[in-house]
Amino acid sequence: MARNKRRHSTGFGYIGFGNNQSVFNQSANKSFSALKERLNQETHYHYELHFTHKKLTKTEKEAIKNKIRTSEKLRFRKTIIAFVLMAIPVAFLIGFLIKKLSSNL
Repeated sequence: MARNKRRHSTGFGYIGFGNNQSVFNQSANKSFSALKERLNQETHYHYELHFTHKKLTKTEKEAIKNKIRTSEKLRFRKTIIAFVLMAIPVAFLIGFLIKKLSSNL
């Protein structure tokens, strides 16, 4: 089986990639379906998740959206609480340092 040759000259006016001819002569070795299977395997390995390849109903889509919204709200609340808990000691420290410096003058 002969190799598929797709040679282009880089002298046809487009200089966006510079003079590197290998950019124009690349071929896609892996098909999308193989990559999709690889993604499914990797996510199952790391996150124990399986992708489904079926069409979702409107209620399933709404359930997924609501789940994402509630998790984002919870994450936002956790972020705010962590920020406040870290800001209070910093504010007291700054106030203490200002009082200490003003009393020394």
